[in-house]
Amino acid sequence: MKLITYAMAVASTCLALASQVKAEAPPTNVIESVNVAQQGNDVALRIDLKEPLSSPPPGFSVANPAKIALDFQSTANGLGKTSQVFNQGDLKGMNVVQVGDRTRVVLNLVKNMNYKTRIDGKSLYVTLSPVERLADSAAQRATRFAEESLVGAKHTVNDVMFRRGKDGEGRIVVDLSDAGTGIDIRQQGPNLIVDFVKTTAPERLRRKLDVNDFATPVSTVETKAFGDNVRMIISPKGVWEHNAYQSDNQFIVEVKQIVEDPNKLVQGSKIGYQGPRVSINYQNGDVRALLRLMAEELNLNAVISETVTGTTTLVLKDVPADQVIDIIFQQKGLDMRKKGNIIMIAPRDEISTREKLDFESKQQISELEPIKLEQFQLNYQKAIDVARLLAGVVTGGGGGQGSAQRILSKRGSAVADAQSNIVFVNDIPSKLDEIRTFIRAIDVGARQVLIEARVVEATDSFNRAIGAKLGLINSQQASITNGPGNIFGSGNTAGFVGGSYAPATGTTTITDGVAKTTVTPAVLTQTPMLGVNLPSFASTGGTMAFSLFNSALTRILNVEIAALESDGLGKVISSPRVITANNVKAKIEDGTEVPYVVCTDSATGRTCTVSFKPAKLSLEATPQITPEGTVRMALLVKKEEPDWTRAIAGNPPIKSSIVETNVVVENGGTVVIGGVFITDSQDIIEKVPLLGDIPFLGWLFKYKNDTGKRRELLVFITPRVISDKMRFD
Repeated sequence: MKLITYAMAVASTCLALASQVKAEAPPTNVIESVNVAQQGNDVALRIDLKEPLSSPPPGFSVANPAKIALDFQSTANGLGKTSQVFNQGDLKGMNVVQVGDRTRVVLNLVKNMNYKTRIDGKSLYVTLSPVERLADSAAQRATRFAEESLVGAKHTVNDVMFRRGKDGEGRIVVDLSDAGTGIDIRQQGPNLIVDFVKTTAPERLRRKLDVNDFATPVSTVETKAFGDNVRMIISPKGVWEHNAYQSDNQFIVEVKQIVEDPNKLVQGSKIGYQGPRVSINYQNGDVRALLRLMAEELNLNAVISETVTGTTTLVLKDVPADQVIDIIFQQKGLDMRKKGNIIMIAPRDEISTREKLDFESKQQISELEPIKLEQFQLNYQKAIDVARLLAGVVTGGGGGQGSAQRILSKRGSAVADAQSNIVFVNDIPSKLDEIRTFIRAIDVGARQVLIEARVVEATDSFNRAIGAKLGLINSQQASITNGPGNIFGSGNTAGFVGGSYAPATGTTTITDGVAKTTVTPAVLTQTPMLGVNLPSFASTGGTMAFSLFNSALTRILNVEIAALESDGLGKVISSPRVITANNVKAKIEDGTEVPYVVCTDSATGRTCTVSFKPAKLSLEATPQITPEGTVRMALLVKKEEPDWTRAIAGNPPIKSSIVETNVVVENGGTVVIGGVFITDSQDIIEKVPLLGDIPFLGWLFKYKNDTGKRRELLVFITPRVISDKMRFD
């Protein structure tokens, strides 16, 4: 039933189209003569007809080229000629064209003019008056981009560069010697011509650049000398538009590709209406005739449905022609559809009904159409993966499968042969065309990227210690008990504080019955007698000592000062490298796994298990090559190592530094993606109570140790795109 309805709709459409091309009724009126007279600045025309007009004919005016058109419905051309020259004021001449029962009178002007129409009996009077505008002089200079500000001076083109914009547009950058260079820019045929007035260019710039490899609408850019000027010829391809601007000494031309929009009458990326500006004085005229007039002005191939009826009144001044059609569409509930270079205009409901029937018919055809088998040889992709994509089956990260949008039709199927890497697809012909395009797009060789990471860990340690040793000896008599730790005595005793001491010794002799004792004074042996022993003397470092004593060596004061200062700088560099395909994740690891012993007690006894934790240097990278040639990377860098100095029950903690980021780097460029800076400082003071707090002298009873440690981690990433010949780009 739906097919019958669709066939009836198609038949009605064909009948409507046939009714448009059938012979129209003969015209009932005739243009007999045209007379012109100049009245001051105005020009008056009198058009005599065979029969009086019921209403003024619809007309419109165009500013560039300046002309006024009047449409006489059901009127023939009785002048016996199609053109006539007047040269009266700003009126150059007239063209008269008859198509069917309609005659158009076109008045060719020197410049844009206003017009008024008046019916008097069988005559139509048209009065042309000049348009008074302050911007007329500026409009005449519209073809010149920049006026020359330094009259008589010679200008120079210093450099010509070509770049690709972020939206794929071609950008020509011209460096000028000064900002006063005059520039003319215009479109000539398929090319864009830029003239630099009274300008010279060095010989190295007079060349033709082939810029097809940049993938922009521009094919070539040629710079050459043209008389006293420099001419640049920009040759784009396809449908394009340009934009030019100047900033100081730089002149920039951007050529951008136009993506054709079937719902726009005039193509272009600029917002708003872009058609030629027209002025319309249309009083209670037929809508079909006005749409036909606008289609002719826009050079459109239009098919207007017979269901478009009604009249309209429009009085518009300098309005884009595509905006006029949009206004009519809104008034009358019309819409259009474009197929190729032909547009069809019909009521909105009629177009919706036709499209609905068309879609239903295609769906029914797909359900009844016979299926065909076609094989696709894959070069870079795996056949099994492509078959899953066509069937809408995707593989999850855990190995499971999910569903996605199915590319095959309901009746279609795909089978993959892993050995020959061929996909066999059984589907309707229309779907086979789509699948062929799909496989052609994805079965391409992936470019490869070499990612080099330099992980630099720098350490800076510092240690400073200072302290003092103080000793005192007092020996006067001979009767001393040898041994450390004696305190000061009285009479024939000797006193000392701390340390090891060889005391004074005595020898007794008898002379003439009288005993006489000879005393040998006490001397220092081995370690000096040191009463205050604070610093932790290391094997390295410097010491300074001095002693104060009397001539008999019975009173000795020893002071020893020790100082130690060490400063060390260490640097550890790791350089992992990995090569991966575009948009494919890569991972490289280097390190060890640390065993951990875990013991549990139960009723049956004690059970110990060993588990492992990684302590590695790893790099994970997923590169993406952008159209501009840069590399976008999702990076994860980990540096882990066990800290045995803080082990608990033999199990060390894992010290890790992790950097995760997403960056964009130029091909061959280097970026620092992270830096971890850690500072650890300690100040330790040991002293004798009370004595260490004495100002200045207290340093003889103190020991101070300052330690500091700094650690910094830097990660440098350098991506390089590898060409097909395995050379760095």
